[in-house]
Amino acid sequence: MYEDGVDGDSLKEVLAKACKNIDIGAAVLPKPLLNPDVDEIDYDESKHEGVAPEQTHVKTTRYARTLSREFNAVVVEHHLKWAPMCVDEPGPCPGGESSNRLGRYDFHHADAIVDWAIKHNMKVKGHVLAWHVTSPGSLLEEMSPQQVKEELRRHIFTTMGHFYGRIKTWDVVNEALAPDGSLADSVFLRKLGPGYIEQCFRWAHQADPDAILLYNDNKVEGMNGPNARKADAFYQLLADLKRRNVPIHGCGIQAHFNASGVGKNRPPTPRMVKNQIHRIGKLGLSVNISEMDVRVSQLPPNLRQIAQRQIYRDIIAAALTESCFDGIWTWGFTDRHTWVTHFYYDDEPLLFDEEYTRKEAYYGLREALSSIAPGGVVGAGVPLYQDEDEDGNTWGHLWIQGEPESENEQLLDVEGEAKPDWELESETANSYQLM
Repeated sequence: MYEDGVDGDSLKEVLAKACKNIDIGAAVLPKPLLNPDVDEIDYDESKHEGVAPEQTHVKTTRYARTLSREFNAVVVEHHLKWAPMCVDEPGPCPGGESSNRLGRYDFHHADAIVDWAIKHNMKVKGHVLAWHVTSPGSLLEEMSPQQVKEELRRHIFTTMGHFYGRIKTWDVVNEALAPDGSLADSVFLRKLGPGYIEQCFRWAHQADPDAILLYNDNKVEGMNGPNARKADAFYQLLADLKRRNVPIHGCGIQAHFNASGVGKNRPPTPRMVKNQIHRIGKLGLSVNISEMDVRVSQLPPNLRQIAQRQIYRDIIAAALTESCFDGIWTWGFTDRHTWVTHFYYDDEPLLFDEEYTRKEAYYGLREALSSIAPGGVVGAGVPLYQDEDEDGNTWGHLWIQGEPESENEQLLDVEGEAKPDWELESETANSYQLM
């Protein structure tokens, strides 16, 4: 039994016994990592005379203890993106005014996470060098194509140079595809043309010839699934980069799943995920599930943990059957700190609840990881070659929601759409209400 009262092996302990090396990582925020929550401070006035409660500290936060106990890798969730480092959260500007100069970098928060991870012998993945959603887009729009090219190149060299030797794996380009599989109409595409993706990888390789370079995208997890058109385009993009001898080594499939989703928001089946990973592996690329979380709050309460456990367990168990699959990264790990609450709605999409207690989802994931450890059965009994179990039940039949009588899928299929998922899904929901 651990200090915090948890039972059994941690996730990384299970993987330490596994038949192959696998990353088990989580996206990390600096504030909960390094600063205790209010209920963690054991404040005794007799011991801290003249010191305010907010100035007392605990040696290690629950967030940090859980992270170091369960995971062998981290990714910086937010503070390594372009705009947060240069514009949205600027460095020490005189007088505290906002910065609008792209050359002003503040690596303070990212450095804190990276240094903490290295101290705890954890791998760090860099996320992300080029993503139009978190680039200083309004500034770039005012520039000539040549200026944008130089700024993007400088950003890649500056960021990778700062972390040279500390971060050895990078998401180079993120979400360059629209929901219909075309290239998203981003500032990079408008200014630099479709070759910007290849160019980013070549610049990244020049900046660090030994770095592992990845392309990352969403709703591309399942072959012949709810988003087959985009999944096919993702595969074709990777295949084209390989044909052109672009220095790309792997990819991330995000896995932001909505258990209650219908249409294109429906989770893919384990078979679909396995097949997508398999064909990408045949290109000579590695594949990781890069940003996994499972939203459940729109399901009836009695189905939420059932659905969440099955999705984490079965999707990962299926992925682990493919030799090219090398990692699972969850986008956060405790419901106390999740981006979903800020960008979608209140939910509990992660492995630990708000009190850092292991959830059913955690045990489902641990079961999946155990499938490649001694005593485990590869695939964990998940249907891998069809979408029905041995009793003829469709995968997820206990919780999967039926399609609505009237659909408007076209909202998610606008050619070149560059908005992120959370904006598109909100627009789709509003349109359903208006119909």
